[in-house]
Formats: sequence, C-alpha cells, structure tokens
Amino acid sequence: MKLVTTALLLTALMAAPVCAKLPPPSDADKAKAAEAAAKTAWSDKVAAFQLCRAMDRSVEYYRKSAKAAGQEAPAPIATPACTDPGAFVPPPPLEASGAHSPATTATAPPSSKDAAAEQHGQPKK
Repeated sequence: MKLVTTALLLTALMAAPVCAKLPPPSDADKAKAAEAAAKTAWSDKVAAFQLCRAMDRSVEYYRKSAKAAGQEAPAPIATPACTDPGAFVPPPPLEASGAHSPATTATAPPSSKDAAAEQHGQPKK
C-alpha cells in the first residue's frame, strides 16, 4: 500500500509543473513565428509548382514516346497553367503596419477652457 501511495504522490508532484502557464510570447517571437509561417506557405507553393512542372514534363515525354511507337495518345485534358510563386518575400514587421504605433505627441492638453482660436495663437472673437 505504501508503494501505491508513494507512486501517486510522485506522479502528482511531477504533474504540477505541467499545469503551469507559459508567459505570453514577445513581439520578436511573434515576428519569427509569422516569418516561419510565411516561409512554410511559400515553400509549399514552390513544391506545388515543381510538381506541376514535373507532371507536365512526364505527360510530354509520354506523348512523344507513344507517337514514336506509332500509338495514339488520348486527348489531353485542360488543366490550369503552373504558376511560379517567385522569390520569397518576408512579411513586413508588425510595427511597419502602423497598427501599434503611438499617436503623435500632444501639444496641448486634451481639454482646456481656452477657445480653439486661442490655442492656435489667434485672438478670440
């Protein structure tokens, strides 16, 4: 019975750190994750482009060899053209979008008893 109790106690002590909360990711970590996701999406597009080109080459080879052997190849099926994804362009940093940029520096208090004309150096009418 002591062995079972000891095993349960050790299991409970080892499981406690698993339940702890992780700190929120920093902006640098978020930027790295966004760039990694963009790079993964781009590499998937490159792989699809390369696969499309390989399938086109194999169909072309099949048609040439069938024609050389005197056989008739079936009619080609219309498929969309292979689109080249181009070079990888990393996403802009979070601050470049202006979403988190602070407002301009205040030159006057947000509310005052002065008229708007007086705040801009003009006489009050």
